[in-house]
Amino acid sequence: MEKLSPFTPTPIDDIPQIHKRIADKFHSHTTRPIDYRLKQLRALYWGLKDEEPALLEACKLDLGKSAYETYLTELGWVLNDIIFMSKNLARFAKDEKAEDISLTNSFMKPRIRKDPLGAVLIIGAYNFPLQLSLGPLIGAIAAGCTAVLKPSENAPNAARIMQHVISHSLDPEAYQVVQGAVPETTALLDCKWDKIFYTGNASVGKIISRKAAETLTPVALELGGRNPAIITKNAEPRLAARRLLWAKLMNVGQVCVSQNYILVDKEILPEFLRQLELALTEFQPKGAEGNEDYGKIATERQWQRLKDMLDSTTGKILMGGKTVEDSLFFEPTVVQVETPDDPLLKDESFGPLIPILPVDDLDSAIRIANKVHATPLGLYPFGTKTETDKILSQTRSGGASVNDAFFHASIPTLAFGGVGDSGQGSYRGKASFDCFTHRRSVTTTPSWIESMLDVRYPPYTPEKMKKLRKMTDLKPDFDRQGRRTGGLVWRVLGLGGSGKASVAARWALLVAVAAVVVRVLKA
Repeated sequence: MEKLSPFTPTPIDDIPQIHKRIADKFHSHTTRPIDYRLKQLRALYWGLKDEEPALLEACKLDLGKSAYETYLTELGWVLNDIIFMSKNLARFAKDEKAEDISLTNSFMKPRIRKDPLGAVLIIGAYNFPLQLSLGPLIGAIAAGCTAVLKPSENAPNAARIMQHVISHSLDPEAYQVVQGAVPETTALLDCKWDKIFYTGNASVGKIISRKAAETLTPVALELGGRNPAIITKNAEPRLAARRLLWAKLMNVGQVCVSQNYILVDKEILPEFLRQLELALTEFQPKGAEGNEDYGKIATERQWQRLKDMLDSTTGKILMGGKTVEDSLFFEPTVVQVETPDDPLLKDESFGPLIPILPVDDLDSAIRIANKVHATPLGLYPFGTKTETDKILSQTRSGGASVNDAFFHASIPTLAFGGVGDSGQGSYRGKASFDCFTHRRSVTTTPSWIESMLDVRYPPYTPEKMKKLRKMTDLKPDFDRQGRRTGGLVWRVLGLGGSGKASVAARWALLVAVAAVVVRVLKA
């Protein structure tokens, strides 16, 4: 690879012109054809593949990530995402037949057309700098949008190599990278976009939402949350310990969807702690410091925030606790706390802190989880099916993994997103295409149907009212007390069909089968 210049912010005065260039390209309509989109996706694939060593090294420099972890959670992920999108794009982009259309309206051929939203802004995050920047970009390209990507300045090496790949692989009139921090992001937000996709913390998410509201620009917000793990007395302690510990070792706990705290039934607490210690020894036999598989905190500011949280807890450190500011090292640290008001529960740690709060029973755990954060990004219940079903039915979250730690977020084709204040909108797999697509309802009215449409033209007469009612009114299948009507007779006569169309189809099939049987018997 050619020698790259250091990370350099984009001149603020250039940003309005970059936006205009991207918007004008979209309005040229040249990004809409499927062939154009596929060409861009395939070029991006090979651009990333060619720079694989540089991208792996960049994530090592920025986050201390091992090559294995970077390929697993970043580069391999986005390469597979491109292949998946390329193979399925024609199917995703095809018009859909509209559902639940009456016989009368079906003559207008209602359908859903998939239109690109336009020129979009994607603001990436530092913790997974490749996946969280390129994942949305892949969706935007697939949808036929043009885009500006603003990677996180807190992962500068990954940012500059992504810029190199994009500038050498994609159409420069349609796809650009803007580098920088707050001033450059502010300048980008001053431009009018057709959608803004942001991944990061809730504080910045609020700023982006307020700015977008000025121009009624839609936003997708992928935020975080104080995600609970709940371990019931009937859970398997070994599995719970291993799976939840893995979630906090991955990327040094800098994962928005990992558990922020663990609620453990007091009955199972001693065995859970023992299994947690065994798992930690197995995963890091020589400890965390100096372990090639264990990274670092991304920035000094984030390291200090975590250190302040640890220093402020009233809980007891059971395992770990070592920190080294010079290398931004932060040991996996298990802390037993005694109250939901402990600082380790009140704030999102976004690091390798593992606070554990003992609870009396499942009802207490559910009550605490809902109080700490009613709409977290993730939820992780461990226990029997009855117990985990109860937890799911009495909580809310963006996603959930039963008897595991954020497995749902590791499936690349499963829609991922938050709820409430943990985010809005979703992406990944087909959802990435949908995120940047407008589902445009379209009808085509034939000339021969004019006589049926006369009811809509004035003057309005009693005869037209009668005709209108006959054409449009539906008959309720319930009485004034809300009880279901129709009963067994209708179900028998309707052959189990749920509506007029399905009943007619079933009777037609029955008649056809009967006719065949009669012919066979006569023969």
